[in-house]
Amino acid sequence: MKKNVLKITAVLGLTTVLLNSCGPKENTPLVYFPDMYFPVAYDPLMKAQDAYSDHENEIPAFVKNNGATGLSPVEGSVAQNKDGVFEESLLPKNVDEYNAGYEASKKLTVSPLNPANAAKDLERGKILFDHTCAACHGTGGDGQGPIVQSGAFSGVPNYADREITVGSVHYVLTNGRNSMGSYAGQLNAGDRWRVAMYVMSAFKKGAAAPAAATAAAPATTETTTETKK
Repeated sequence: MKKNVLKITAVLGLTTVLLNSCGPKENTPLVYFPDMYFPVAYDPLMKAQDAYSDHENEIPAFVKNNGATGLSPVEGSVAQNKDGVFEESLLPKNVDEYNAGYEASKKLTVSPLNPANAAKDLERGKILFDHTCAACHGTGGDGQGPIVQSGAFSGVPNYADREITVGSVHYVLTNGRNSMGSYAGQLNAGDRWRVAMYVMSAFKKGAAAPAAATAAAPATTETTTETKK
């Protein structure tokens, strides 16, 4: 009899605990992970609809940031488009826009980067090309990189046989072409121009000398942002 009473008491006690733990949301207990319990904005810099300041367990950093679920960039952070030579609005929306943009890019024979930094830009362009592009295009730009030589991939062109300009190389790096995808996620806007400059300098016998940008700068502003000073 005594054992049965203990069992009944234990069951009733456990039931009470479980029922109390599933109470209404309006009377919530202290929450250990509030951002998992109260819905927050998807955009990390957008103000949460259900601000933490309305609850006892508010997160001071978010409350100080007016409810935003992300913090401000660290002081001294470098913007991705630090060279100021690219606009998202210029990205093609469909095949016709892509083809029109590609043809227009062939008319760009100079980089919009500051020509005074041409030597450093070409040096960085070579490093980026060797790290990012040479696996397919080869360090000599002949389309015989190790991936191609292994037989895993074919059809990579030899730059020497292509009618390209620094603008068209940059365009393909940004938007992709044929079997090559976009490298906008691997290289920022300025670095894509640096790689394009290196390709023209190393594999097309300097057909688009960066130093000429000073004289041609006004012609490039229609399709690119203003030359970085």
